[in-house]
Amino acid sequence: MQLVVGRIGRPHGVRGDVTVEVRTDDPELRFAPGTSIATDPAERGPLVVEGRRWHKGVLLVTFEGVADRDAAEELRGTMLVIDSAEVAPPDDPDEFHDHQLIGLTVETVAGERVGEVEDVLHHGQDLLVVRRKGQDDALIPFVKALVPVVDVEAGRLVVDPPEGLL
Repeated sequence: MQLVVGRIGRPHGVRGDVTVEVRTDDPELRFAPGTSIATDPAERGPLVVEGRRWHKGVLLVTFEGVADRDAAEELRGTMLVIDSAEVAPPDDPDEFHDHQLIGLTVETVAGERVGEVEDVLHHGQDLLVVRRKGQDDALIPFVKALVPVVDVEAGRLVVDPPEGLL
């Protein structure tokens, strides 16, 4: 599975620098000089980071072979992606990356199949979007009281929903 770590924005200056909308919690690692990053669309990459710096809270990146403003403009809107296998699992056993949860089968504590995790939303509180066959998607707060079991290896997640949630 590909994970987006950044999106190329507008050019900065005339030497090929671009702004990058950071979508990773570790930009120093993901955009380290010499790092090759795949792109979406794929034909625009891979891109190799030549240099990076922060300017007024915005990450500026220079890629090898992108030497002027016109070449930088052609990259605008390109998504920078990595393979989910490159992401180390969290140290905390109760912490999960979104890509680990998406696709898990959801069942109740009674063993009744509910659906499958389609997405994870981060709106103040993490919410699991569960696709249910023949019904509207369910939003389940991702808290231990409602989701007591997450078994990534077995591909399942157990929910203990209060009445009316599903």
